[in-house]
Amino acid sequence: MKKAFIIVALFIIPIVAYLFFALGENNFAKLPVVTENVPELPYLKTQNDSTIFLKNKITILGFTGDNISEIKGNITNLCHKIYSKNMEFVDFQVVYVAPKGTEDEINSLINVLSRDADLSKYYFVFAEPEQISNYYNKLNLVGGLNDNLGTTNVFIIDKKLNLRGRKGLNKKGVEEYREGYNTTSAADLHNEMSDDVKVILAEYRMALKKNNNIENVTN
Repeated sequence: MKKAFIIVALFIIPIVAYLFFALGENNFAKLPVVTENVPELPYLKTQNDSTIFLKNKITILGFTGDNISEIKGNITNLCHKIYSKNMEFVDFQVVYVAPKGTEDEINSLINVLSRDADLSKYYFVFAEPEQISNYYNKLNLVGGLNDNLGTTNVFIIDKKLNLRGRKGLNKKGVEEYREGYNTTSAADLHNEMSDDVKVILAEYRMALKKNNNIENVTN
């Protein structure tokens, strides 16, 4: 009996406590899918001339537009309030799509951000204006890009290339719809987005733990 109590105390209680805090104020047991089968980025190159893939990653996806000075505060907010707190999760990444021609401004911003953060999973990929418009349209969202081909919203893409947010009735029976998170708003990042990122990370942690338990049993 004592041994069983110790096992519960060491393993079960921490997991329950983690899930309680991870869910925060999110009123969905699981983060709903807003758009299924988001396409991969069309082999766009990063600032380091590498190619980024979304599949098998939990991605925060954003669109800078060509006015970098206008949105750099938003990019910084996301870096400090969401990215830095979750980057230790192995499959977590942030990807911003930026118009070609903004490389110098982006590199200057990266130099500033890298003073306070490890940007090894914080990427900027560069595309032609038509590529950006075409790709964004495939996300099938209510909101659109502005005249600069940017948006202050960022989006959560899961490992199976589904865009996740809030859609349908929550646990309180209230209809909700959220496809993106406003990086201009500290409250939006600190509350809604932080909660929703915790939910999806907890979802994958639990799936990983379940798979590991199954493997241990079969072995």
